[in-house]
Amino acid sequence: MTLTIADPVRHTVQQILSWFAQGFENTTESDMLAALSDTEVEALAEDCGISAHQLLALVKAGPHAADEMPAMMRALNIDPAEVEYRMRRLFRDMQITCAQCSSKDMCKQHLRQGKAEQTFMDYCGNADTLNALRANPDVLIEA
Repeated sequence: MTLTIADPVRHTVQQILSWFAQGFENTTESDMLAALSDTEVEALAEDCGISAHQLLALVKAGPHAADEMPAMMRALNIDPAEVEYRMRRLFRDMQITCAQCSSKDMCKQHLRQGKAEQTFMDYCGNADTLNALRANPDVLIEA
């Protein structure tokens, strides 16, 4: 497999997400991060293309903190895989925004009820970006 310049960052983020998703039997992600020095945390965050503050917030939010984002994208006829492939940094930034959202309960409820498309502008931190993506035919779900 030939790596492109963006692949190392993608690989690092995938490894961290995989690490979170798999979990660890005797320790939590917060414990692991706490065991690192400030310099190591900053280096890890830099490798992921985020700030140390964002990394700490993401670890605190947990491994499923941005699960609503792909569901919201699909509800808006946006293909999450296409966005991730074509716009990796944007996708990551949207994940960070979603992970730190305070409107999760409303979002989940509206997604379940099938009314997220009509209401997401009222509460979604990614609303403007999602609307811009809706105007891009390259990332829409094909009918």
